[in-house]
Amino acid sequence: MHYPVNVFTGKVRKYEGSRPSAIAKVQVDGELTLTELGLAGDQQAEKKIHGGPDRALCHYPREHYQHWKTEFPGQADLFVAPAFGENLSTEGLTEKNVFIGDIYRWGDALIQVTQPRSPCFKLNYHFGIQDMSAQLQNAGKTGWLYRVVQAGQVSADAPIELASRLSEVSVFEACAIAWHMPFDDEQFHRLLSAAGLSTSWTRTMQKRRISGKIESSSRRLWGK
Repeated sequence: MHYPVNVFTGKVRKYEGSRPSAIAKVQVDGELTLTELGLAGDQQAEKKIHGGPDRALCHYPREHYQHWKTEFPGQADLFVAPAFGENLSTEGLTEKNVFIGDIYRWGDALIQVTQPRSPCFKLNYHFGIQDMSAQLQNAGKTGWLYRVVQAGQVSADAPIELASRLSEVSVFEACAIAWHMPFDDEQFHRLLSAAGLSTSWTRTMQKRRISGKIESSSRRLWGK
């Protein structure tokens, strides 16, 4: 199937009480250049934890916004694409039917799903909702990230289309294994076996298997 896509890019800006971020993005039209590090004109702050080859693009399902409008009616006007800092917005693709390792064709480019988006505390400041990052993680409505397998010219007028499916681990299952289950070595091994899994998630799952424990996510979710 072909999925029409809206495309967004952003610049780094300051947030009072938080650290700089490029989460605030604007829609772009026409042809764009996609490199191994993402879309031309798109920026990331704190590149140690954002961006890079395994996190070159962020995709968020547009249909999730109705859920967040219902959850937070007082801030309903905030919940429109690209409020979660996504580069790509579609309808029809969600964490439940997108799988780790999936390769999509987009224009001249090929992009591969590497991991769920790991929500961080900057979302709390961005929305003015104290636990937004934790809410996103708990709901499993995180979106996902891509690496660029083949760079090239892409366009907001070009749909994305599944080219290859390489694993049986959906993005939703990856979220569940990483964040919602007690320690489960068998499931960590299953996730590690998913072709295309990002280096950072591979490292985290392997560390769990070696240490026998799950690391704290407090710093990521709350900034402390």
